[in-house]
This record gives sequence, structure tokens and C-alpha cells, in this order.
Amino acid sequence: MMRFDDQNPDEIAQKLAHIAWEAGRVLRAMESAFLDKRIKDDGSPTTAADLAAEELIIKRLDEAWSGVPVVAEETCSSTHTDDYFFLVDPLDGTGDFIHGTGEYSVNIALIRGNRPMAAVVAAPAMGSIWMAGETTWKSSLPDEAETGFDWREAKVRAAPEKDLVALVSRRHGDIATEACLSVLSIGTRRMTSSALKFCLIASGEADVYVRCGPTMEWDTAAGDHILTCAGGSVVGPGGAPLTYGHEDSGYRNGPFAAIGDIALASRLDLPVSASAA
Repeated sequence: MMRFDDQNPDEIAQKLAHIAWEAGRVLRAMESAFLDKRIKDDGSPTTAADLAAEELIIKRLDEAWSGVPVVAEETCSSTHTDDYFFLVDPLDGTGDFIHGTGEYSVNIALIRGNRPMAAVVAAPAMGSIWMAGETTWKSSLPDEAETGFDWREAKVRAAPEKDLVALVSRRHGDIATEACLSVLSIGTRRMTSSALKFCLIASGEADVYVRCGPTMEWDTAAGDHILTCAGGSVVGPGGAPLTYGHEDSGYRNGPFAAIGDIALASRLDLPVSASAA
């Protein structure tokens, strides 16, 4: 299996950005097609677009880094991990893809041990992409991946004294999440779907995203790294960073909060386990 020790994380992230760009082109091409959706065992929808994007991503990852395990939502969600492995959500926000809101993303993260070391989140319909190795960068999505990226560094903002901007899910909500938010001085609640929430906080456009309901590691790993490298943090109960590669729990996350200003962590009281869907 290929070693990543001598590879620059930002260069790895750039390769991942090219792969996500290509997967995004596949998804854009299928947006207006009639897609048969089916409901998976966990109650979430999937489509031919999810499968097509995942197939392409896995192929490209294997071409670039042969032998590195890939844990991906649709076709290899129970893959065994190694010292290095990829977490992939080829279409995060399938419901939004189906309903045409455009708020969906392609998420790819390389994990070293139990934390990400390089990641990308692309939002094809919104024309934006974020990547992170050691630094977080944002670009508009170009027509040509080889020449067109215009990367600019992304940074979180300091939390205001009051009137925080909280990002909330369009299709998910629960009492525990509301309880966590209620202790903060929330001025604006902005509905946003998928891993874009991590990226908007990383870009200084919002302050907090709390999720106490069930999520999977491929939902969060890429956004986690992008936010962390921009100066923020994604924390679980007790304020510890999220860790990845929990095959024994089916790669499920517990409750977490994504915050731009790390000082907010002490004001959050996350439940120990995720609430029901």
C-alpha cells in the first residue's frame, strides 16, 4: 500500500479536488435526468447519480493511490480500514439533489490514523469547492480542472458577542440539537444542507452547526478537516475532536458541534449519544 508520509497534504488535497471536480461534472449531467430513487435500509434515499459518482471516485482514487482502502457510502460502506484510508460520500444531500435545491456536495477525505490529513468538499450546482491539507482553500468551480482553479485561503471568523449565525439542516432536526442551540445567542438560523455547513463556517459566513441526530463518518470527515484547517473545530461530547475509522460501530458518528470560534466549545453541552432519526 502506498505511504503518504513524504507527500505534502496540500498536494494530496489538490489531487482530491480534481477527482471531486470530475465527480461533480457527472452529477451535474444527471441533475435533470429522471432518476429512479430507492430507499436504503437506513431510510435515506439513493439514486443512479450517487452510484455513478462513487464508481468514478473509487476508480480515480485507486489510480492515484492503489491499495489504499476506500470506505464509501453506497458500495463499500463496510470496508476494513488501514493506517491510511479514504472516506467518501459521492453525493451528500441526495434529497436536495432529487428536489433540485442545488445544495449537495461531493466529500472525499484521506484519514491518517483516526483524523483527516487531506480533504475536499465540492458543491457542483453552487459552483464552489473547498480543499484542505495543512491550509484551507476555496475556489469557484472552473470549466477545466487543470487550469481553472482560483484558490484563495479560507478562514473562520471570531464569534460575535451576540447574534451568532447558526446553520441548521433543511431535512433534519431534533430536540437535543435545539437544546444545545438554546444556550447560545443565536441571531440568525440559516437553512443549509449537506457538508456545505462546515465549509460556510470555514469561510467565515457562519458560526455554529450542531448535530445530535445520526450521521456517518463520510458525512463529516471532509468538512471537519476543512473547518479545522481554517481555524475552527468539530467537537463531540466533552469537547474532544471527532475521530474516524470506527468500523465496530458501522462508521457512525455521535453528536457533534462544528464551530468557527473555538471559544464557543465551552458553552456547548452535547448529549453523549446520538438521538434517533
